[in-house]
Amino acid sequence: MAPVANEAPVANETPAQVDSEHFSPYRPDGKLYGFVCIVTGAVQPVGKAIVQELAAHGAACIYACTDNFDESFTKLAEAINKEFPNTKVIGYPYKYSSEEDTLALIDDVLNSWGRLDVWVTSSGLLGPPSITDTTPEDLRKCFEANSMAPFFALKYAPAAMAKTTPKGNYANAAPKDVKYGSIIVVSSVASTYGGCWGPCYTMTSHAALGVVRAGVATLKGSGVRINCISPGQIDIGVNLEGFDMRGMSAQLPPSDLQSTKIQKQQIGLERAGLPVEVGKVAGFLASGFSSYITGANLVVDGGATTMNPLTVPV
Repeated sequence: MAPVANEAPVANETPAQVDSEHFSPYRPDGKLYGFVCIVTGAVQPVGKAIVQELAAHGAACIYACTDNFDESFTKLAEAINKEFPNTKVIGYPYKYSSEEDTLALIDDVLNSWGRLDVWVTSSGLLGPPSITDTTPEDLRKCFEANSMAPFFALKYAPAAMAKTTPKGNYANAAPKDVKYGSIIVVSSVASTYGGCWGPCYTMTSHAALGVVRAGVATLKGSGVRINCISPGQIDIGVNLEGFDMRGMSAQLPPSDLQSTKIQKQQIGLERAGLPVEVGKVAGFLASGFSSYITGANLVVDGGATTMNPLTVPV
């Protein structure tokens, strides 16, 4: 039967959350006004880009977390604060493999802001390129960076994201009267493919995606979504000179391991991606533009794994 003109919509045709005029994830402009965010691995190129993107979306506060806190990172936070004065970027020392540090971070966020809305884990490690070079300690460290950090986010963030709060007196303030949140795990195309860089990278990236897939059922009824971003070859502006080939201090390999000729052959878009392009996907997953997406693995690789699944250029 055709609907009657001007008939009121049935109550269950739209999510109950839209009943709240302040439910920011359903803002038509995708802005994150009032949002308090955590980004781990923020000293890495992709993490920096994500902090920048969340600030551009209007987040009220971003805890830019890193286990490698130095003066250059402090300058980054200052630069983003200057560019987006209504977003407070807080450089925060944080050991992503520590349960104690995780709980202390959440306590700090809730005590300061009364809410938590977005948690991005972007603290990955490559690990050694061969099984011969991989020690059990290397594997443990990669599991901590690539999958333990997402596990802690899944375990502890939802309770904090369920906290509601009235409108504060800070810039870009907005009330939160409905529980919601978005957990975003930055992994790699190694989350679904073998042969990317080294076995350590593949094993621990698979585990990161496993956290996301396990998280969908875990988060039922919480109002919290969880998704994965799997970048392919990303030009992080690093060359081979001085690069740690054991991969214990880098999230992605140096871009000059792949020639322009190979990129044109193996990548659909014929080039490496940029950190900012990963950052924009994180902004999408943090915002209301992705309000019905959870458990997804968004591959950001220029079409490489679709076109050449056996020769992934990472």
